[in-house]
Amino acid sequence: MDSFFASVEILDNPALAGRPVIVGGGERGVVTSATYQARAYGVHAAMPTSRARRICPAAIIVPGRHHRYREVSHEVMEIVHSITDRVEVLSIDEAFLDVAGAQRRLGSPVEIAALLRERVRDEVGVPASVGIASTKHVAKLATTYAKPDGMLLVSEDQTIPFLHHLNVGAMWGVGETTRAALESKGVRTVEQLAHTPPETLARWLGPALAHRLHELSWGRDDREVSPGRVEKSIGTETTFRADVRERRELERVLLSQAHECAARLRKEGFEATRVTIKVRFSDFRTITRSRTIVPSQIGAELGDVARSLFGAVTIPAGGVRLIGVRAEGLVSADATGFQDLLLAPPRHQAELAMDEITQRFGHTAITPASLLEPREE
Repeated sequence: MDSFFASVEILDNPALAGRPVIVGGGERGVVTSATYQARAYGVHAAMPTSRARRICPAAIIVPGRHHRYREVSHEVMEIVHSITDRVEVLSIDEAFLDVAGAQRRLGSPVEIAALLRERVRDEVGVPASVGIASTKHVAKLATTYAKPDGMLLVSEDQTIPFLHHLNVGAMWGVGETTRAALESKGVRTVEQLAHTPPETLARWLGPALAHRLHELSWGRDDREVSPGRVEKSIGTETTFRADVRERRELERVLLSQAHECAARLRKEGFEATRVTIKVRFSDFRTITRSRTIVPSQIGAELGDVARSLFGAVTIPAGGVRLIGVRAEGLVSADATGFQDLLLAPPRHQAELAMDEITQRFGHTAITPASLLEPREE
């Protein structure tokens, strides 16, 4: 989907069409989506909203409405699943389709892509871009170059030329740290990466990452589209109006976030096998810390791990701008047998009971005592 959140805002308010629109979280939040008119000024996702406002003063900034984005995403994915049952949903606005089995019914991959884009535009009202290729990696890259509101076919015989003209940072899986490491060694294009000896790459990046990137640089990607792909993580973040320096207050936020994650885990039938915290300091330096755990969907347990991880983090004089908790390595909770309130251990019973209370009376009806404000205690 193209600038998905911003596109939904334009769908609901056509007066925004053709204007620089930014979806973001207030003065101290970050940009989550921006129209191409705003991007022309240099605005991009994850940029502080305050900076986006400075470089694009004409921008219209709207707060996010995630419930609405989920509604529109559901409509889009229903169309996607009507094309083929071999669909791997990556996120709220992105999916892989294996259309090999749909060609007899719907035509060539190019015809199927055109049909998909047309139906999303006509039935939902938002633009979509499609990349077509023989592998997932190249299809994803092709989609990037098809934007905005376009379609790009990279045929199998054009895969290597297409890849080798790209900057190495364009590759799926190459983040800022890996890109900087490669560029420091003089490797700036995918072609240069492809012609770097694998053993040399292994010294720079480690054997696993080096092998994967070298294979991808030559168009070799045997990953299949995986229908019913399980969500990999559930998380939440908080950006503070003013930087926070008090460790106790930050620990309270982490505990609250852990309970929010746990409630979503229970609702969706998952348990986490790893807890990760994210901390962004006042200078925008960001760190993450993780720990593997026994599978859990209990907020108190996730909170204990999150606060333990945070205990090893030094809070700088400038304080903390953002903090978050993410439950990762999700597995099905069915195997535990603890979905039934009567079978669950006491701690789990308490949180299942909390779910029932909040569902009936709202989220302010019950909370862990440690999260009460001092005046409420």
